[in-house]
Amino acid sequence: MTTTQQGTLRSPVTEQDHMLGPVGAPITLVEYGDLQCPHCRRAHGVVPRVMRRLGDRMRFVFRHFPLTESHPNALHAAEAAESVAAQAGEKGFWKMHDLLYEHQPEWEDAPDDARILELAREAGADPDVVASDLDSARYEEQIKENFMSGVRSGVNGTPTFFINGRRFDGDWTSVDTFVAALEAAAP
Repeated sequence: MTTTQQGTLRSPVTEQDHMLGPVGAPITLVEYGDLQCPHCRRAHGVVPRVMRRLGDRMRFVFRHFPLTESHPNALHAAEAAESVAAQAGEKGFWKMHDLLYEHQPEWEDAPDDARILELAREAGADPDVVASDLDSARYEEQIKENFMSGVRSGVNGTPTFFINGRRFDGDWTSVDTFVAALEAAAP
């Protein structure tokens, strides 16, 4: 969970980010998340409901913030998601993102990446390429860039949300409360 310090997003959203929703939407929700974090998994159940309620008025951006001391497989999960994105595009990334959260208990404590590789195949990627990317740490620097952008923005836990560039420390577990906060931020 997050602390209650107010902050601003220090790294603007760019075409390099993973996004759902219209680029020109009046509301942008950025999540710094850890694919192995149980709180992020819970948020994964809330955010799609919020998006359905707001429709084209909102875009959602996901940035990696793996807390590897607490979640030792989080970095590999993030790297696998990026490998899938490189092979299968944004649709592949979001499919992998969803699968990793939906199947988190199956891979979070696994001693190897076998289950993550199965999910990569299901998301439309070649698991041998993903395995090679994991072995070479091909996407580790990209994940670190996401992480450091979060650090510069005051992120110290996951999930951390920013609404139109301002940190949101309210109740994200309630769809109604979250929607109200997002709507209040709309220009």
